[in-house]
Amino acid sequence: MYRVEKVLNHNALIGIPENTTQEYLILGKGVGFGKHVGETIDITDDCKIYSLKESTERGDKKDLATSIDPVYLEISNEILDGAEAEFKTIDRDVLLPLADHIEYAVKRSKNNEQLRNPLTDDIRVLFHAEFKVAEKSKDIIYDRLGVNLTDDEIGYIALHIHSSIMDQAVSQAMQMAEAVRQCVNLVEAETGKGIDIQSLSYNRLLNHIRYMIARTLKGEVIKLDMNDYVNAMAANSFKMATKICDELGKSLGKVIDSAEIGYLALHIERIVRDEID
Repeated sequence: MYRVEKVLNHNALIGIPENTTQEYLILGKGVGFGKHVGETIDITDDCKIYSLKESTERGDKKDLATSIDPVYLEISNEILDGAEAEFKTIDRDVLLPLADHIEYAVKRSKNNEQLRNPLTDDIRVLFHAEFKVAEKSKDIIYDRLGVNLTDDEIGYIALHIHSSIMDQAVSQAMQMAEAVRQCVNLVEAETGKGIDIQSLSYNRLLNHIRYMIARTLKGEVIKLDMNDYVNAMAANSFKMATKICDELGKSLGKVIDSAEIGYLALHIERIVRDEID
């Protein structure tokens, strides 16, 4: 049983469990319809319940939940339902940041403003499954609001979905995509040719960087150091890999283990050879 603290709309309210003072955001069809502050209600199993105890980067969760138009809370809840169906286990705590982003994305679209995302293609490949789920949000948002979001906006939604299935902040996922883009730019400058983002070598590079960052954040290290061998047979790629690891480490606030350089260099060398061939 919950005591109604605030009704947001027909499908959203803030409630407090009996004999407690902890506030929760409750989303579900008709959960707020005809309800009044102070009323005690039962919550059905199909409702989704979100704690408002912790703060977010934007501040107090309750303040954020009440400042966002409830329709965006509903839309984000539906998107997370889709993510949960796809990935089974997710952290639904991304609801408020996701809803906040979508609200501003829709406002930008209505004002004919575009938020450019130069990493959209990299995000699409690096977080392929998350991007597929995020693409479904296009239909959800259009059906509810009549607004078509761009693929650049969908890329940012994919990062939030990735954050819900991995212990990784959206900003860290963005850094991962930026690291991939930096790799690609360096290799393209070295070879004087564009890299085919559909190639097997490119996909392998993306996946390697993804797991390299995961290892770094967890403090894990590679046992076999191949640096001397790789530096001898692919000195230019090794130099690029060293620069990338240094700059990525600064962005992450972590020291990337030196053994990672050789393995990254191997992937860069494979792409260089593909492009030369």
